[in-house]
Amino acid sequence: MKLFRALDKGILKLEEFILSYAIILIALMVISKPITRTLLGYTLPFADEVSQISVTIATFMGISYAARKGRHISMSAFYDMAPFKVRKVLSILTPFFTAIILFVFAYYSTLYVLDIKDSGRVTPALQMPTYILYMFIPIGFFLGGIQFIRNMWINITDRDNVYLGTDAKDYNDLEDKEVEETGHL
Repeated sequence: MKLFRALDKGILKLEEFILSYAIILIALMVISKPITRTLLGYTLPFADEVSQISVTIATFMGISYAARKGRHISMSAFYDMAPFKVRKVLSILTPFFTAIILFVFAYYSTLYVLDIKDSGRVTPALQMPTYILYMFIPIGFFLGGIQFIRNMWINITDRDNVYLGTDAKDYNDLEDKEVEETGHL
């Protein structure tokens, strides 16, 4: 069990590192384009590619992080009005079906990445193999699927609470002060 906790903590730190630097790269590239265009009369040829790579990484690697923290997009009008038992059932079924969909997406996106790798395509400015850009898509889907399975499991094992993510209790069950601390409104 300690091995799984250490692995989970390592994955969390890796996700935070990757997401942080992807966002920083996006900001640097977006800021550098108008500055270099104004000062030098041209833009950096690789800026668009680096931005595209960073957005792809942040988007797909962010799936797992958002699922862990309970910050994923949800349509919760019915859920918020539902009694505890209904929310508990939904908190088990929804992550289960979401995980299945993410694993299917991971499978098909892996096939796509392998197809791109076999084609030998490279990016225009950096001349980087294109599959490196796209390999984060199946990784993000797979890690997201694992996080949703974990969300389902924590809701199965803890009968007294509803969790939106492994690190986030349902804000409907928290006191007002706790809700303010978690950032849910």
